Amino acid sequence: MDEDDTGRREPERSGRFEKGRSGNPKGRPRKTRDEAAEASTFDVIVEKTLTITRDGVQREVTVEEALQHRTYQAALAGDRAARREILKMIAKREAALAKTRPRQTVKFEVKPEATDPRNVDDALLLLGVACEDPRDYGPNDEYRRLLLEPWAVQMAISRRRGGAALTRKEVEEIRRTTRDPDSLRLPRGVER
Repeated sequence: MDEDDTGRREPERSGRFEKGRSGNPKGRPRKTRDEAAEASTFDVIVEKTLTITRDGVQREVTVEEALQHRTYQAALAGDRAARREILKMIAKREAALAKTRPRQTVKFEVKPEATDPRNVDDALLLLGVACEDPRDYGPNDEYRRLLLEPWAVQMAISRRRGGAALTRKEVEEIRRTTRDPDSLRLPRGVER
Protein backbone atom coordinates (compact mmCIF):
# COMPACT_ATOMS: atom_id res chain seq x y z
CA MET A 1 0.00 0.00 0.00
CA ASP A 2 1.14 3.46 -0.85
CA GLU A 3 1.01 6.46 1.46
CA ASP A 4 -0.21 9.84 0.25
CA ASP A 5 0.88 13.32 1.50
CA THR A 6 -1.45 13.19 4.52
CA GLY A 7 -0.06 9.94 5.76
CA ARG A 8 -3.09 7.87 4.91
CA ARG A 9 -2.69 4.63 3.13
CA GLU A 10 -4.45 3.91 -0.15
CA PRO A 11 -5.86 0.42 -0.67
CA GLU A 12 -4.16 -1.76 -3.19
CA ARG A 13 -5.39 -1.24 -6.70
CA SER A 14 -5.93 -4.92 -7.34
CA GLY A 15 -8.60 -4.94 -4.63
CA ARG A 16 -10.61 -7.94 -3.65
CA PHE A 17 -13.33 -7.52 -6.33
CA GLU A 18 -13.10 -6.04 -9.77
CA LYS A 19 -15.05 -2.85 -10.35
CA GLY A 20 -18.48 -3.51 -11.85
CA ARG A 21 -18.45 -7.19 -11.01
CA SER A 22 -20.45 -8.75 -8.22
CA GLY A 23 -18.73 -10.49 -5.37
CA ASN A 24 -21.55 -13.03 -5.41
CA PRO A 25 -22.18 -13.81 -9.08
CA LYS A 26 -24.60 -16.66 -8.45
CA GLY A 27 -26.64 -14.56 -6.05
CA ARG A 28 -28.37 -15.64 -2.88
CA PRO A 29 -29.59 -19.24 -3.09
CA ARG A 30 -33.34 -19.53 -3.29
CA LYS A 31 -35.24 -21.26 -0.56
CA THR A 32 -37.05 -24.32 -1.72
CA ARG A 33 -40.65 -24.47 -0.59
CA ASP A 34 -42.61 -27.57 -0.12
CA GLU A 35 -45.93 -26.13 -1.33
CA ALA A 36 -47.77 -29.41 -0.87
CA ALA A 37 -46.74 -29.52 2.80
CA GLU A 38 -47.77 -25.88 3.31
CA ALA A 39 -51.14 -26.52 1.67
CA SER A 40 -51.81 -29.62 3.74
CA THR A 41 -50.85 -27.73 6.93
CA PHE A 42 -53.25 -24.94 6.00
CA ASP A 43 -56.01 -27.49 5.23
CA VAL A 44 -55.55 -29.04 8.67
CA ILE A 45 -55.89 -25.65 10.34
CA VAL A 46 -58.88 -24.56 8.22
CA GLU A 47 -60.73 -27.84 8.78
CA LYS A 48 -60.49 -27.60 12.59
CA THR A 49 -63.71 -26.71 14.34
CA LEU A 50 -64.37 -23.97 16.83
CA THR A 51 -67.24 -23.59 19.25
CA ILE A 52 -68.81 -20.17 18.99
CA THR A 53 -71.67 -18.65 20.94
CA ARG A 54 -74.04 -16.45 19.01
CA ASP A 55 -77.19 -15.03 20.57
CA GLY A 56 -76.72 -17.41 23.52
CA VAL A 57 -76.62 -20.50 21.28
CA GLN A 58 -73.44 -22.54 20.99
CA ARG A 59 -72.52 -23.97 17.65
CA GLU A 60 -69.52 -25.62 16.03
CA VAL A 61 -68.04 -24.08 12.89
CA THR A 62 -64.86 -24.64 10.94
CA VAL A 63 -62.06 -22.09 11.11
CA GLU A 64 -62.80 -21.30 7.46
CA GLU A 65 -66.44 -20.47 8.27
CA ALA A 66 -65.35 -18.34 11.24
CA LEU A 67 -62.86 -16.43 9.07
CA GLN A 68 -65.48 -15.84 6.39
CA HIS A 69 -67.99 -14.66 8.98
CA ARG A 70 -65.41 -12.26 10.46
CA THR A 71 -64.60 -10.96 6.97
CA TYR A 72 -68.33 -10.35 6.32
CA GLN A 73 -68.60 -8.41 9.59
CA ALA A 74 -65.54 -6.31 8.74
CA ALA A 75 -66.92 -5.59 5.25
CA LEU A 76 -70.24 -4.46 6.71
CA ALA A 77 -68.35 -2.24 9.15
CA GLY A 78 -66.72 -0.45 6.20
CA ASP A 79 -63.34 -2.18 5.88
CA ARG A 80 -62.33 -1.78 2.21
CA ALA A 81 -59.93 -4.72 2.18
CA ALA A 82 -62.67 -6.95 3.60
CA ARG A 83 -65.09 -5.71 0.93
CA ARG A 84 -62.59 -6.60 -1.79
CA GLU A 85 -62.16 -10.04 -0.24
CA ILE A 86 -65.93 -10.58 -0.15
CA LEU A 87 -66.22 -9.54 -3.80
CA LYS A 88 -63.49 -12.05 -4.68
CA MET A 89 -65.39 -14.77 -2.78
CA ILE A 90 -68.58 -13.91 -4.64
CA ALA A 91 -66.78 -13.95 -8.01
CA LYS A 92 -65.25 -17.37 -7.25
CA ARG A 93 -68.65 -18.71 -6.21
CA GLU A 94 -70.32 -17.37 -9.34
CA ALA A 95 -67.58 -18.88 -11.53
CA ALA A 96 -67.99 -22.26 -9.83
CA LEU A 97 -71.77 -22.12 -10.18
CA ALA A 98 -71.49 -21.12 -13.84
CA LYS A 99 -69.44 -24.26 -14.53
CA THR A 100 -72.06 -26.52 -12.98
CA ARG A 101 -75.13 -24.86 -14.49
CA PRO A 102 -76.31 -26.13 -17.84
CA ARG A 103 -75.86 -23.55 -20.55
CA GLN A 104 -79.13 -21.94 -21.51
CA THR A 105 -79.74 -20.87 -25.05
CA VAL A 106 -82.37 -18.34 -25.90
CA LYS A 107 -83.90 -18.45 -29.34
CA PHE A 108 -85.55 -15.41 -30.84
CA GLU A 109 -87.89 -15.68 -33.74
CA VAL A 110 -88.24 -12.49 -35.73
CA LYS A 111 -91.73 -12.15 -37.09
CA PRO A 112 -92.66 -9.73 -39.87
CA GLU A 113 -94.98 -7.81 -37.54
CA ALA A 114 -92.01 -7.14 -35.22
CA THR A 115 -91.05 -4.23 -37.45
CA ASP A 116 -94.34 -2.47 -36.68
CA PRO A 117 -93.58 0.82 -34.83
CA ARG A 118 -96.45 0.10 -32.46
CA ASN A 119 -94.37 -2.77 -31.02
CA VAL A 120 -91.73 -0.24 -30.01
CA ASP A 121 -94.43 1.79 -28.30
CA ASP A 122 -95.54 -1.33 -26.41
CA ALA A 123 -91.95 -1.95 -25.28
CA LEU A 124 -91.58 1.63 -24.01
CA LEU A 125 -94.87 1.31 -22.11
CA LEU A 126 -93.90 -2.09 -20.69
CA LEU A 127 -90.51 -0.82 -19.49
CA GLY A 128 -92.05 2.28 -17.93
CA VAL A 129 -90.01 4.64 -20.11
CA ALA A 130 -93.15 6.22 -21.56
CA CYS A 131 -96.88 6.58 -20.89
CA GLU A 132 -99.82 7.24 -23.18
CA ASP A 133 -100.51 10.88 -23.97
CA PRO A 134 -103.97 11.76 -22.63
CA ARG A 135 -104.40 14.64 -25.09
CA ASP A 136 -106.78 14.08 -28.00
CA TYR A 137 -105.18 14.58 -31.42
CA GLY A 138 -108.37 14.10 -33.40
CA PRO A 139 -110.16 11.27 -35.22
CA ASN A 140 -107.64 11.08 -38.08
CA ASP A 141 -104.73 10.19 -35.79
CA GLU A 142 -104.06 6.49 -36.43
CA TYR A 143 -101.19 6.12 -33.92
CA ARG A 144 -101.37 6.52 -30.20
CA ARG A 145 -99.10 9.21 -28.84
CA LEU A 146 -96.64 8.63 -26.02
CA LEU A 147 -94.97 10.94 -23.54
CA LEU A 148 -91.58 10.11 -22.05
CA GLU A 149 -91.30 9.71 -18.28
CA PRO A 150 -89.29 12.49 -16.59
CA TRP A 151 -86.73 10.06 -15.08
CA ALA A 152 -85.79 8.73 -18.53
CA VAL A 153 -85.47 12.23 -20.01
CA GLN A 154 -83.42 13.41 -17.01
CA MET A 155 -81.05 10.47 -17.41
CA ALA A 156 -80.64 11.18 -21.13
CA ILE A 157 -79.91 14.86 -20.44
CA SER A 158 -77.35 14.04 -17.73
CA ARG A 159 -75.51 11.61 -20.02
CA ARG A 160 -75.07 14.04 -22.90
CA ARG A 161 -71.51 13.98 -24.16
CA GLY A 162 -69.34 17.00 -23.71
CA GLY A 163 -71.92 18.84 -21.59
CA ALA A 164 -72.93 20.97 -24.58
CA ALA A 165 -75.69 23.47 -23.92
CA LEU A 166 -79.14 22.67 -25.25
CA THR A 167 -80.57 24.79 -28.00
CA ARG A 168 -83.87 26.55 -27.49
CA LYS A 169 -85.45 24.20 -30.05
CA GLU A 170 -84.15 21.13 -28.16
CA VAL A 171 -85.57 22.44 -24.89
CA GLU A 172 -88.98 23.02 -26.53
CA GLU A 173 -88.92 19.48 -27.96
CA ILE A 174 -87.97 18.00 -24.58
CA ARG A 175 -90.79 19.88 -22.83
CA ARG A 176 -93.31 18.87 -25.52
CA THR A 177 -92.49 15.13 -25.33
CA THR A 178 -92.14 14.74 -21.53
CA ARG A 179 -95.03 13.78 -19.26
CA ASP A 180 -94.17 16.28 -16.51
CA PRO A 181 -91.69 18.75 -18.03
CA ASP A 182 -91.74 21.07 -14.99
CA SER A 183 -90.08 18.36 -12.87
CA LEU A 184 -86.98 18.27 -15.12
CA ARG A 185 -83.71 19.91 -14.12
CA LEU A 186 -82.46 21.31 -17.41
CA PRO A 187 -78.90 22.59 -17.78
CA ARG A 188 -78.56 26.31 -17.12
CA GLY A 189 -76.97 27.35 -20.40
CA VAL A 190 -79.33 27.41 -23.38
CA GLU A 191 -77.99 28.40 -26.77
CA ARG A 192 -79.94 30.99 -28.67
